[in-house]
Amino acid sequence: MGSDRVDRHYLIVSGPAASGKTLVARGLSDELGWPIFAKDTIKAALMSVLPVADVDDARRLGRAAVQVLLALSAEVTGGAVLEAVWRRDQGRDDVANLPGAVVEVFRRCDRSTLEARYAARRRPAGYVPEHQGPEELWSPETFEPLADGWPVIEVDTAVEVDPVALADMLRVRPPARGRVPS
Repeated sequence: MGSDRVDRHYLIVSGPAASGKTLVARGLSDELGWPIFAKDTIKAALMSVLPVADVDDARRLGRAAVQVLLALSAEVTGGAVLEAVWRRDQGRDDVANLPGAVVEVFRRCDRSTLEARYAARRRPAGYVPEHQGPEELWSPETFEPLADGWPVIEVDTAVEVDPVALADMLRVRPPARGRVPS
């Protein structure tokens, strides 16, 4: 009989809010042919049916969205792209428990660029954020990669990212630490 082991790969796209994670994650998902699981997409779907009256509700929904993201991605065979602002209270430490190899693409961005991008975002009527101010939105942990022993590729948002070249780098020339999705 064959092995029961399923080969799984997870590409974590991380960085602070408004650093351009979603754009890079979508490009890598398309290029690698892997599904994308994005916290904000899941959270928006949950918000369409669950009441969110205040910041505490929004935080609970954010934690729920990350748990859904992690549960769904653990079921995928092959590879998956996971995109979120990874916080300790929202699955940051749980990434290490995924049943496969992890590689992280971290989006580094200066604070003034983040602030300008975030201010320009359009939100649906009635949107309630998970934070009460910039200090919570951009906490120190969001400015550093998860970096839990897996390879990390840092991408500065000042430079336009070519998802084809980035995916090729992941396939052909793995980062120094750990195993890269193929």
